[in-house]
Amino acid sequence: MPINQKTDSNTQGIRLLLIGGDNNGRQLLEQFRSDPSIQVVGVIDKKPDSPAMKLAREENLPTSKDYKEFIRDETIDLILNVTGDKILQHKLMQDKMPGSVLIGKVSAMLIWTMVDETSKRKILENYLSLNIKKYVTHEMIMGHTNRMKEIGNQISRVAPTQTTVLIRGESGTGKEMVARTIHQVSPWRDAPMVTVNCTAISASLFESELFGYKKGAFTGAEEDRPGLLEIANNGTVFLDEIGDMPLEMQGKMLRFLQSQEIRRVGSFETKKVNVRIIAATNSKLEESIKENTFRSDLFYRLNAFTIELPALRERREDISLLAYHFLKNTHDKFDSKVKTISNDVIKELQNYSWPGNIRELKNVIERGVIMANENILEVSDLPVEKNSNQSADADNLIDLNLGLMKIKESNIQKIEKKLLLQYLEQTSGNISHAAQEAQVPRRTFQRLLTKHQIEASQFKNKI
Repeated sequence: MPINQKTDSNTQGIRLLLIGGDNNGRQLLEQFRSDPSIQVVGVIDKKPDSPAMKLAREENLPTSKDYKEFIRDETIDLILNVTGDKILQHKLMQDKMPGSVLIGKVSAMLIWTMVDETSKRKILENYLSLNIKKYVTHEMIMGHTNRMKEIGNQISRVAPTQTTVLIRGESGTGKEMVARTIHQVSPWRDAPMVTVNCTAISASLFESELFGYKKGAFTGAEEDRPGLLEIANNGTVFLDEIGDMPLEMQGKMLRFLQSQEIRRVGSFETKKVNVRIIAATNSKLEESIKENTFRSDLFYRLNAFTIELPALRERREDISLLAYHFLKNTHDKFDSKVKTISNDVIKELQNYSWPGNIRELKNVIERGVIMANENILEVSDLPVEKNSNQSADADNLIDLNLGLMKIKESNIQKIEKKLLLQYLEQTSGNISHAAQEAQVPRRTFQRLLTKHQIEASQFKNKI
């Protein structure tokens, strides 16, 4: 069997770049013949007739004299340098991507030729786990708090597995960002990650969106169409706001999680797919179970591995770090002149309650940069309201220069938000009951709460 051929279509294995074509390199390539977890992406050596290069060509593996043709490939997990050249090792360390692990000659030969299979797997897992932690910390701006460091550790642990993950946290805490990071550092990162907003899809369309449909299955089905689960085969499906999934679809999703089989609407044929499910919610699923709006068996199936994201107000030590991160992104986006943030601004940001969490902080920094007149962000540039009295006064002011339609839309939004608050007040924060009182579907009510950045939990136990 060729070394680069995958033995299991459901896994991509460790993508490896081998540098060094002497007998040690050939010995390792021969070892990889019997290791289905290894996928060799290339063999590098300056001598085209070296033993490893000859074997690589026999196995139809990519070869090159220059490692730079491969080194910037972000999908490479492991780089083995078996040349013993310390200068080359230093260059590789400088040139490689953050997500790639570099192992030298002695370690590589030890791992593959001198230890048993179990010990080898543990050593590799330790190498890759440590690297994933560094990657996650860098990409996610995890922060300094112990809670965020623990979340980074959870991501590094669960990413290499196919375990179903449930991400919980308030709106704006970064649930989708965590889901994308899990996918990006997993062995399935080359396959698609498909996002499904469970709030945005109507109950009647949910099944056909997820499972697809056959031509003629219903009016308008003019051709066969694959569903999102089929499109994401060998990849990840992110179910955002899983708590708003229609009850009927919850049963079908449970069956899919148990069997990994799909059947298009209008078809009698089932098809096996391999999809990793990551779900997220900002609602209390335990309460939804009591209200019979969410299935307990689906909850326990999704709850195999849970990551709880804290609200921004619970990690104020990280606000400064996040603010500067968003400042840099905004600076690059708009090519702005703002380069730093005043101490007074940092104090204001740390004292604010952040009901919209990280998403709100990002928007505040972006607006502040746009409004700033100097190269430093000042308090006067911030849109954050200082107190409720100022907010109330602002509500009573009408800028006639905005024009009739904008004034009308603004007031509609204000009225809409006040009504949502009143419904939550009289139902003690019970979203299902509030939606009934408002005479709208629960998903619609939840979507409006997200739009206005309202947390139902603040109304609990008020009656």
